Amino acid sequence: MVTLIQIRATKELRGRIRAPPSKSYTHRAVIAASLAKGKSRIHQPLISEDTLATIDACACLGANITRDNTALIITGTDRLRAPSKPIDCRESASTIRFLTPVAALAEGSTVLTGSPSLKKRPIAPLVKALQLLGVEGTSDNGYPPVSIVGGGIRGGQTSLVGNISSQFVSGLLFVCPLARENTEIEVTTPLESKPYVQLTVDTIEKHGVKITVSNNFQSYRIPQGQTYMAQNHLVPGDYASSAFLMVAAAVTHSKIVISNLLHHLPDDSIIDILKEMKVDVHVREDSVEVDGGEPRAASIDAKDIPDLVPPCAVLACFSEGDTIIYNAKRLRLKESDRLEALSSELKRMGANIKVTGDGLRIKGPCKLHGATVDPHNDHRIAMACAIAGLRSDGRTMIPRADCVNKSYPAFFQDLKKLGAEINVR
Repeated sequence: MVTLIQIRATKELRGRIRAPPSKSYTHRAVIAASLAKGKSRIHQPLISEDTLATIDACACLGANITRDNTALIITGTDRLRAPSKPIDCRESASTIRFLTPVAALAEGSTVLTGSPSLKKRPIAPLVKALQLLGVEGTSDNGYPPVSIVGGGIRGGQTSLVGNISSQFVSGLLFVCPLARENTEIEVTTPLESKPYVQLTVDTIEKHGVKITVSNNFQSYRIPQGQTYMAQNHLVPGDYASSAFLMVAAAVTHSKIVISNLLHHLPDDSIIDILKEMKVDVHVREDSVEVDGGEPRAASIDAKDIPDLVPPCAVLACFSEGDTIIYNAKRLRLKESDRLEALSSELKRMGANIKVTGDGLRIKGPCKLHGATVDPHNDHRIAMACAIAGLRSDGRTMIPRADCVNKSYPAFFQDLKKLGAEINVR
């Protein structure tokens, strides 16, 4: 379905919204449970296009996965099988980067592929790292599709870069506990998005598997011959998605509460960023309250928080002074080139924004006006333009806005519940 969203300037948002379940946690819990002995339940998972790609991929490899009203029920298997047809990872980079190593455990040959945009996202470092562990694998000049010959992982020593995607490291961590030999992984460049690797380690260890992390996430030691045990999960809220709601409240000088947000999860640094930019934020035990404020410019290091750049760029448009976002080079390798997409679409709305070598520079405050914008088939660009539209004169139109289904299917409904003037056409 192609959806055209129309947004008008909104005077005030108000109310309480439950944060959408974490996409990152859901991916990881599904994979760990699929590798476990016995039955696991994943309560309140995110059901989105990306997580469905992982659920379907794990089922193709032999896990038994069913759904009830509020949970996924997964019976894992230690005898994964290669499917007869290629696994369609759709547009989910997490799926193909996590499941490529898992395919090495399956008997037979597995091909993993996806959408045209996914085929532009690099995977060569992961394939090379697997080859060093005794896995026979190939890719299409360093990009999907990927072909993996299964039968198990030898283990040993391997290395890979950490500045393209932390998902490469997470993918290896899922499978190396099942290798025939002890495994050592060395990351040869500073690892970016460390909180996401920590989330992977925490999820795996919840299933009784041990991993030793050292040297500030640059080195990993994994004992061989371990067993994943069944374990239940309660999926927490997603800070990366909730950040759009927080910024929406900030730019409209509104008061909202977002519940189901626990502490010490990836992208919770949005709280510190908002506070630094003089937004009034109050953190409760399991919720965050945003109460407007007078935003001020800041310097934002995006090395560990690439998914927060789109909402922060919008906040910068309404902040006093020059905001610099740096260490964001990886955003060029997402669903779109997010640096160029944010610059072009916010500029279309009147923003004073430009792309720097590895980030963005935004001079605010900007007087934005409505426009017809291009979401670039990128969920985070669509959501960024939507919250910008809440403070823009006139009408903002977002065609193909259903791309938000990739990570936050209820995004526009939740904004509407808070009082945003949104129409679907």
